[in-house]
Amino acid sequence: MNKASAMKTPAPAAHAGLRVSAELGVRLVALRRDLHQHPELSLNEERSASVLTDFLSTLDLANITRVAGTGIVARVAGRNPDAPVVAIRGDIDALPIHEATGLPFASVNAGVMHACGHDVHATWTVGAAALLRADPAEGDVLIILQPAEEVGRGARALLDAGVLTGVQAIFGAHVDRRFTVGQVVAQAGPLAASADTFEIELLGRGAHAARPHEAADPIVGAGALIMALQTVVSRRVNPVSPAVLTIGSIVAGTASNIIPDRAVLRGTLRAADIETRELLHAELRSIARHTAAAHGLEARVDIDEGVPPVINSADAAMWAADAADIVLGSDAVVPFGTTNMAGEDFACYLQTIRGCFLRIGARREGERFIPAHSPEFDVAEEAIAIGAAVLAESARIASATLAGATR
Repeated sequence: MNKASAMKTPAPAAHAGLRVSAELGVRLVALRRDLHQHPELSLNEERSASVLTDFLSTLDLANITRVAGTGIVARVAGRNPDAPVVAIRGDIDALPIHEATGLPFASVNAGVMHACGHDVHATWTVGAAALLRADPAEGDVLIILQPAEEVGRGARALLDAGVLTGVQAIFGAHVDRRFTVGQVVAQAGPLAASADTFEIELLGRGAHAARPHEAADPIVGAGALIMALQTVVSRRVNPVSPAVLTIGSIVAGTASNIIPDRAVLRGTLRAADIETRELLHAELRSIARHTAAAHGLEARVDIDEGVPPVINSADAAMWAADAADIVLGSDAVVPFGTTNMAGEDFACYLQTIRGCFLRIGARREGERFIPAHSPEFDVAEEAIAIGAAVLAESARIASATLAGATR
């Protein structure tokens, strides 16, 4: 996107079901640009929370609450106070990346950037609130503006605060430049991977490098362990189940003529389903222990469980797909067509609440692909209105269906 086009406020995409007015569209784009220009890192989203609260306050909502530090929960009243409650979630934190987009509203906070689209996610979530205020769902809809997604702590903090107690369905979405404006992915099953980290400490016996027979060398053991761990995905995981085991850091030794007594390996484990995730954990521990023993070493393994995999429920995915069809037309819903091994803490909600996490196309026809978490990442702002409308309609459909099922 060039600077000239970025200065223009894009009109909402011209689709029959899109209910975002020109006035609301202008307000939403202005809000997104404000958030983009003033990004804040996880758990420090004070200004962002204040700006978003101010916007929600203009919608005359009865209940807007700050939770979990910088999180926000608002309630949009439905037509029937006894109907089941559903929720829409958007995340608000940025990344420690120096922006290189050249946009006129580029980040003014050095080394901090909305390089993953959370400025858009927050904006279309409050946009959905505006649409639901004008055309309510059957039951109440909770609007969740969540901090700290990038560090995997925000969703759990909101769940621990109890704000989603009683919620029957939840929807969220992510911008995706692999898809063009007007395309939506809303499908059941895995959409993102679990994201766990591990540390393996190999304890041996140090010695002079000229007399290796006097040592129990953890560096040699680390080399053997690295190769052995590569067999986990290739030989222990079912080939139809995506999985990743990556070692990203090795720390050992202080000098060329010293065999150290310790080596530390750190890495990540990714899986698209719970069974494979558990298998990765078990195999990592077993191979580390036995490889260490074969080299006269002791292995200490620590696995830090991050977010679980995002697994959309079949009913919620169907409701979201129906919503995209209503808003954008019958050709809007497209298959994901890939396996996403990145993590997303929306998965934490899906462990206890049915829901669907969507991908919203954010690239204009003819534009080049720019990956998320890149210093040049930007989105087509037409996606804001689309995300707001699709999420609002998803909430309406889910609410009406659940109300019918519980009467």
